[in-house]
Amino acid sequence: MKDLTVGNEAKLIFKFALPMVLGNLLQQLYHVVDSIIVGNYLGKEALAAIGASSPIFYALIAFVIGIGSGATIIISQYFGAKNLDKVKRAIDTTYIFLFIASIIITTIGIIFSEDIFRLLHVEEEVIPLATDYFNVFMMGMIAFFGFSGTSSILRGLGDSMTPLYFMVIATVVNIVLDIVFIVVFNWGISGVAYATLIAQAGAFISGAIYLNKKHQIISFNIFKFRFDKELFMQSIRIGLPTGFQQTFVALGIMALIRIVNNFDTDVLAAFSVASRIDALAAMPALNLASALSAFVGQNLGANKVDRIKKGLRATLFMAWGISLVVMLIVVFFGEYMMQAFTQDEAVIAHGTNYLVIVSSFYMIFSTMFVMHGVLRGAGDTLIPMFITLFSLWVIRIPFALVLSKHFGVNGIWWAIPIGWSMGLAGSLIYYFTGRWKFKSVVKHSN
Repeated sequence: MKDLTVGNEAKLIFKFALPMVLGNLLQQLYHVVDSIIVGNYLGKEALAAIGASSPIFYALIAFVIGIGSGATIIISQYFGAKNLDKVKRAIDTTYIFLFIASIIITTIGIIFSEDIFRLLHVEEEVIPLATDYFNVFMMGMIAFFGFSGTSSILRGLGDSMTPLYFMVIATVVNIVLDIVFIVVFNWGISGVAYATLIAQAGAFISGAIYLNKKHQIISFNIFKFRFDKELFMQSIRIGLPTGFQQTFVALGIMALIRIVNNFDTDVLAAFSVASRIDALAAMPALNLASALSAFVGQNLGANKVDRIKKGLRATLFMAWGISLVVMLIVVFFGEYMMQAFTQDEAVIAHGTNYLVIVSSFYMIFSTMFVMHGVLRGAGDTLIPMFITLFSLWVIRIPFALVLSKHFGVNGIWWAIPIGWSMGLAGSLIYYFTGRWKFKSVVKHSN
């Protein structure tokens, strides 16, 4: 565990974010490897199937992840206040919630998967592949939530290194199993999902065993878990806006998929591949924002507001530098990246245009997420929810619909940075009101 309330702000945030960046890059890497193997061995229809499945999966888990983020904020603030009893009870409550939620989501996802794909107007030749992949993937929900929840809890306690170790294991296992299941056993697209399921389950189980033996606060014993209604309601209060935000973001991506499906399979396959690359490129900024949230949570819990401002400045400079480098790489090498996934010229052309347009605005994207990181760390999640919903549903989706009619596929791609720009404007305006400083669950007399 790491106390983020003392020491140089920039060094603390960088050292805390680095394992998160590496861990999430690894996580995205095995999604990228999935797509590379699928594109080269199973074809563009299978690539399109994965692309259609991802936003539906995200939509199903988004609300739960949002509620879980509220628990992480509470854990970081009570840890900053050195109230370890509340920390332990918040952790127990989080695990109970995630377990119940995983059972519900698995059931819903498998029952309605094919209907959802048809609702999105996914092409008929893609639907069987997408359903096979998605249903297998959903069977791993308990392991997914278990590992993701544990990683988030550890980060709230200032430990971003332990999740990295188990993510390395999961990534290696997933890549090896991808090759075995698809290339050797010829299991098709289901093999990709089975590889991910087994890798996540292995990471969660090995992580649980390790933490039971080594960690002083976290332990996995279902007979000793205690559900704390008060802490859960605090998690709901803080996490509910983020849960709604994540859900509507996921639904927004599904709406974008629906617009993409007005074109052909080539465009959906290109979107699937380019969005994988885009997610990989955006990961450093997202993790810096997450590190800043933990930093803000602990320092607000310790009543050290001045350190938060210094941490924000340091995080912005780091995010801008990384975003500039990543942008240059993606702009100049985007076409070669696309060629690693497929040799279909139409898919490569559409995907390259996406990468060039979207990556040119990474600095705006990273600034927006860093600002949201401050607000979430303070427990002020309602305003970021409204800002995100406005930028997505009032700006991005309508613009994508209108611009696609006038400028074709590229109009959809341009709508993405337009939405980011409006989101950043709203975030900056709210931050400078200073209202976020008074949202902490830990109250101080001064």
